[in-house]
Amino acid sequence: MAEVSSLLKRLCRVVLFLSQLYVFSGRGSLSFEHFQAAAQAIKDQPHSSSVPPSTTKITEVTPTPDYISKCPSNDLCTKLPTDCMQCSANHSCIYGKPATFECIAKPHVMCVDDNHQKQENFTITMTCQYCWQLPPSDYECSKSNSSICKTVACPRQRYNATCTVKDHVHCLGRRVFPKMLYCNWTGGYKWSTALALSITLGGFGADRFYLGQWREGLGKLFSFGGLGIWTLIDVFLICVGYVGPADGSLYI
Repeated sequence: MAEVSSLLKRLCRVVLFLSQLYVFSGRGSLSFEHFQAAAQAIKDQPHSSSVPPSTTKITEVTPTPDYISKCPSNDLCTKLPTDCMQCSANHSCIYGKPATFECIAKPHVMCVDDNHQKQENFTITMTCQYCWQLPPSDYECSKSNSSICKTVACPRQRYNATCTVKDHVHCLGRRVFPKMLYCNWTGGYKWSTALALSITLGGFGADRFYLGQWREGLGKLFSFGGLGIWTLIDVFLICVGYVGPADGSLYI
C-alpha cells in the first residue's frame, strides 16, 4: 500500500508539471499574449453609459407685451385705449370733421361688441386732426425745461416740451410730439404782498427788495422813492403785473 501511495504522488507531480509546462508554452488560455489581446479588446471597446442622455424639452416662454397692462379684458372694442388697437390711417378726411377708421385689436387683447360677442374688426369715429392739433386738455407735456425761461418778458418766452396724447384720445400721426409752450411757472412770490409793500413801504424800496430786485431797491432807498415819483410808478406797474419777480416767474 505504501508503494501504491508513493506512485500516485509521483504521478500527480508529473501531471501538474506537464500542465504548467503547457500553460507557459503559449497554448493555454492563460498565456501572456492572450492576456494582452483580451486587455486591448476591452480598452478599444466604446464605453456605454447606463444613464440615458437627458431628453428634457425646453419650452420657449413668449414675453407679455407692455401694452397688455393698459388693456381691459372683455371690454367694448370701441372703448379700448389707443395702445390696444391698430387703426388704418385715413389722411383724406376733412380737418375738424368726424371720420370713420377701421381698427383691429392688438394680439392678446380680448374685446367684445355691444352684444358681448368676441370681436376683432371694428370701426371708431373720431375728429379728423393730427395729434399736435389737439386742445391742451387732450395731451400732457413735460415741464422739465419750463423753469429756465422767464414768464415775465416782452415778447413772452416759450420753451421746448415733449407732449404725449392721453390714452383715450384718438388722433392722426405720432402720439408723442414736440411743442413750443409759453413759460408758466412760479417762484412763490405773491402779487398781493408785492402790491401792499409798494403802497406802504415803496418809498424805501421794500417792494423791489421783496421781488429780488436789489439794485432797484437800493436806488429807491437812497433816493427816497425817486422823491415819490418812482414810488407811484411802481405801484401802477406792480398793479398791472408788468413788474414781477426777478427770477422771471409768475405771481401766485
